[in-house]
Amino acid sequence: MKRFLIPFLLFILTFFTTTIAGVQWLNKDPLELSNFSNGLPYSFSITLMLLSHELGHYFAAKYHKIKTSLPYFIPAPPFLINPFGTLGAVIRMRSSCETKKSLFDVGIAGPLSGLIVTIIILFYGFITLPPREYIFTIHPEYKTFSSLPNQGFTLGNSIFFYGLCSLFNNYSFVPPMNEIYHYPYLCVGWFGLFVTALNLLPIGQLDGGHILYAISGSKIQGAIARIFLLILLVTGLISVFLFIKRSYYLGSMGWLLWVIILYFLIKLDHPKIADDNQISNNRKILGWMIFIIFILIFPPIPFTDSVYP
Repeated sequence: MKRFLIPFLLFILTFFTTTIAGVQWLNKDPLELSNFSNGLPYSFSITLMLLSHELGHYFAAKYHKIKTSLPYFIPAPPFLINPFGTLGAVIRMRSSCETKKSLFDVGIAGPLSGLIVTIIILFYGFITLPPREYIFTIHPEYKTFSSLPNQGFTLGNSIFFYGLCSLFNNYSFVPPMNEIYHYPYLCVGWFGLFVTALNLLPIGQLDGGHILYAISGSKIQGAIARIFLLILLVTGLISVFLFIKRSYYLGSMGWLLWVIILYFLIKLDHPKIADDNQISNNRKILGWMIFIIFILIFPPIPFTDSVYP
């Protein structure tokens, strides 16, 4: 019973915190019960995206007869920790992958499943975009402006997200990146791409580390992991320099914290497994394709914010 109770309670709590986040993204008061329903499109979408990712891992593990827990959602009160209302979800592997084939399958199933759901949510969000006047219901003061402001808290672009915005901008009003989070499905879509990209970093026991180790072995995985860690470190340091120069706050300063977590907790090198058998060519092709997707969905600067006039 305990095996089901804790995951269920965490799911309910995460659904609650993400609903509050959805209300806050719309600039509404989450303490007013009448506003609660306004956060449901956001919370339904983001929990579905996270659940699909973890169930991908779960069913792949079950297929290879690897013992695993149910998904554990991580709630995050948006007014205390982060504005998205969740820190994601995880499953706990109770036995290890004994072959590169099982390691690859379990590693890639989560990102693929989550990515498919994320893209569906994104396309639905773009197809159902409300007219320009919608933003005036959230920012009534914009009615007096000749154009929408391009300052404030801004989500960072990836190649894929920028391409979608450019494509749909030919058919309807697409909000600027500093207003994207007021549109629940676009916000969840952006967050889903970001979470998937983080998991696909080819480092240690992240999904990307599992996949790259299964494809190329420990030497190449270790070398590429160090290259990516250096890129994150340099990007974070540049952000600190720009902040000191009193221009912009760049969310990529968070990469410095992520570097510490990767280096000391997750570790750079994937643990070795005894199996020396190569995975099939089809799996290798799929693995390299997922890394191409990683490059397309990775936002080098996840967040920016104007902090000085």
